Amino acid sequence: MPDRNHAAGTAAASPSGGVLNRFLDGLERVGNRLPDQVTIFVGLCVVTLIVSWWAATSGLAITHPVDGKPIEPANLLDKNGIQYILGSAVTNFTKFPPLGTVLVALIGVGVAERSGLFSTLLKAMVLAVPRWAVTPTIVFAGIMSHVAADAGYIILPPLAAMIFVSLGRHPLAGVAAAVAGIGGGFSANLLLTTLDPLLSGLTETAAQSYDPAYRVNAACNYYFMAASTVLLTLVGWFVSDRLVEPRLGPWINESSAPAPAALERITRLEARGLIAAAAACVLVAALTAWLVIPENAVLRDSTAAGIRQFNPFFVSVVALLTVFFLIPGLAYGITVGNVRSTRDASRMMSETMAAMAQFLVIAFFAGQFIAWFDYSKLGLILAVKTAEFLKTIHLTGLPLLIGLVLFTATVDLFMASASAKWTLLAPVFVPMMMMLGDSPESVQAFYRVGDSVANIVTPLNYYFPIVLLALHRFVPKAGLGTLIAALVDHSGRLCGLECPTLSRLRFGLRAFRPASFVGMIH
Repeated sequence: MPDRNHAAGTAAASPSGGVLNRFLDGLERVGNRLPDQVTIFVGLCVVTLIVSWWAATSGLAITHPVDGKPIEPANLLDKNGIQYILGSAVTNFTKFPPLGTVLVALIGVGVAERSGLFSTLLKAMVLAVPRWAVTPTIVFAGIMSHVAADAGYIILPPLAAMIFVSLGRHPLAGVAAAVAGIGGGFSANLLLTTLDPLLSGLTETAAQSYDPAYRVNAACNYYFMAASTVLLTLVGWFVSDRLVEPRLGPWINESSAPAPAALERITRLEARGLIAAAAACVLVAALTAWLVIPENAVLRDSTAAGIRQFNPFFVSVVALLTVFFLIPGLAYGITVGNVRSTRDASRMMSETMAAMAQFLVIAFFAGQFIAWFDYSKLGLILAVKTAEFLKTIHLTGLPLLIGLVLFTATVDLFMASASAKWTLLAPVFVPMMMMLGDSPESVQAFYRVGDSVANIVTPLNYYFPIVLLALHRFVPKAGLGTLIAALVDHSGRLCGLECPTLSRLRFGLRAFRPASFVGMIH
């Protein structure tokens, strides 16, 4: 293969034959020839303008599936639309979903990285974890990272790249394993996350339009989530080590960044720094527990029941995560001498923010597109029209549930928010499937599969700019196509395994409403 493939982090060692390899090579070439993400979002904004004008002037309208009111598309090119575009530009940017999460979390992460804490932890991890267990550890960490909302996208990909490089492995394989765990395992976990009460509340509301007495608790999909955590860890491990990494071939360092010397022994000074950081972690963890665990704790809502009483804690996770990295990072830096004054800490934070310049530009245009698309109501119209089409062709039973998975994955290309999609789809699919004998819990589980598997291959993933920044440290010429081509294997196999598993469980998922589990939370 030519050197270009090495430079871009592609399949230098992959066989030229083989349909899959040729498809992935072609996908990578096409993806890397796409414009940069700023241009992509600008183009989507233009398309949204044109389609909104066409939809409004053609008289396209729908009936809302919940309240029965008519919904008409909003024309972004009329007087009201232009006023909205110009008047909301700033708020569209500041309300871009990942913007605050990324910038706030990186304050602490930047100090932890630049003080040397991360590099020393990598040494400790690589020396402690057997080489064969590195990949499943990264995939599992990605799946479990949703306890901290979307912070996994910010923290894990750069760490995974550094770990793989330190072992002489391809950094793209490490990044792909991390993203597969985070995105593909979005609805899997051993713990309940902020998404569970949110989705179950929407499911219950939709179910009550058919059966007013129906109740859906936040733990209704817990058994499926827990089993999926194990399954997806094993699948992600197999795909990463047996399919993705062999295709990439050996990594040639063409960047200016030196490879982390993770296999060197930890010095006594570094060991003292780790002890100081560990003590700081214990202190922060104890403070967090004091804020959450007592019955009348600051971060508990005593008026709520079940998992919902922890909503104040869930919405505080990003801020707590910042403190969790900031304090140990400072403790380590002060101990080893990398932080000698407050100016050093401020400099580390400023350098981290300076590296986010490209992300901020992308965030501005991505925020405009998302806001315009929502204002135009095109997403709602698309979802309802497609659901109505599925009704007309009398698609029922398991084929309809598989269709829900595929439809959700398709909509995910345009609407990344899991709760926003389910707000639109639940009122249509949940009552319809209840009439056909399927429980709301099973419909929600199938929806979560479709939402998860598409997260890692949509070019509109909010966090791909952050992931690419982490990858560019070691593979400067890698593009969006490079990343997506490395993730297609993960996406296809995750969907291919979860759907058959759910098809066997769907009629029993209503029983998966573990009152004992919820009782433990009380």
